[in-house]
Amino acid sequence: MPVKEILGKMIEFDDDGHLKNLNDWNEEIAKELAKEEGIAELTDRHWLVINYMRQEYQKVGDAPSIRKLTKESGVDTKELYQLFPKGPAKKAAKIAGLPKPKGCI
Repeated sequence: MPVKEILGKMIEFDDDGHLKNLNDWNEEIAKELAKEEGIAELTDRHWLVINYMRQEYQKVGDAPSIRKLTKESGVDTKELYQLFPKGPAKKAAKIAGLPKPKGCI
């Protein structure tokens, strides 16, 4: 498993680049992960999606699909792709410190 130092902490990742230990996640780590994904700054709309995904993961044990995300988070598909370009479900899950959603390739 790959290990990276982020903000002075050694963090283990899976082969898809998602956090191996969900407890390693915090908002500062999320900001650094976002930068690695090409998102310079997380806005309130980003946090809306990230927090929704984390809540859903805690409830059901998996990150929500794009369909569920757009239906229940208040962020439509177009905006979701603007916030998290090139694979919003996978990218948002990665920044949220969650495993890759089951439906993602």
